[in-house]
Amino acid sequence: MEQLFTQLFGDNFVLMGLFGTILTGFATGVGALPVLFITEVSDRLMDALLGFAAGVMLAATAFSLIIPAIELGGIWPAVLGIFIGALFLGALDRWLPHTHLIKGAEGPSSTLRRAWLLIIAITLHNFPEGLAVGVGFGSGYLPEAIALMVAIGLQNMPEGLAVALPLVREKWPRGKALLYAFGSGLAEPIAGIFGVVAVTLMRPLLPWGLAFAAGAMLYVVSDEIIPETHRRGFELEGTWGVIIGFLVMMYLDNAFG
Repeated sequence: MEQLFTQLFGDNFVLMGLFGTILTGFATGVGALPVLFITEVSDRLMDALLGFAAGVMLAATAFSLIIPAIELGGIWPAVLGIFIGALFLGALDRWLPHTHLIKGAEGPSSTLRRAWLLIIAITLHNFPEGLAVGVGFGSGYLPEAIALMVAIGLQNMPEGLAVALPLVREKWPRGKALLYAFGSGLAEPIAGIFGVVAVTLMRPLLPWGLAFAAGAMLYVVSDEIIPETHRRGFELEGTWGVIIGFLVMMYLDNAFG
């Protein structure tokens, strides 16, 4: 895959980052394709899939973001960048109205329909993921960036299904629910292009960008995804999903790196 990216884009890491985040955002919609044929997925399976997504994000945060940030900039930029990234996502989480499958509404009160609030929640999830992939490509370390792209694409699939299924349950047409799932992934290329351009133009920002993305992803995993897998009585399935997702990402990071 590294050779394919090089053939397509040469050494233009900005285009690579844009293309990579388009692919990961597209994966959100691909994960929602089952709604064309089904209306229900068992809570047990959904919690396992969301746990898998959390495990992938945790491993990607550790191996593809935090370790390179420390290697490039030292411990303190990594520590501060992680804290700032988490603080930024926490602020968005507080200021933007949104809702979750099980936890319910968060943020300020809103007159928006529940479906729109759910889409906002998934978009909040996707922003740090797109930023991470964009910064990864902007770093110039192509194998690691591709591993991160593949992993984020994999974990986006259950999130896309988590967007589309509630819309179908609320009597939305299946095609429209699928379209909105695809649309929720648009935050990734937007965040990705911002990340890759920033670290490409200002190389000293690279360790900070990696750490910032790591902090944002950690916030999402701890505050949103893992708690969602522990609210319906399937903690064991969610936990094994986390472990398997972590191992898959660890393998990908070493296979591509």
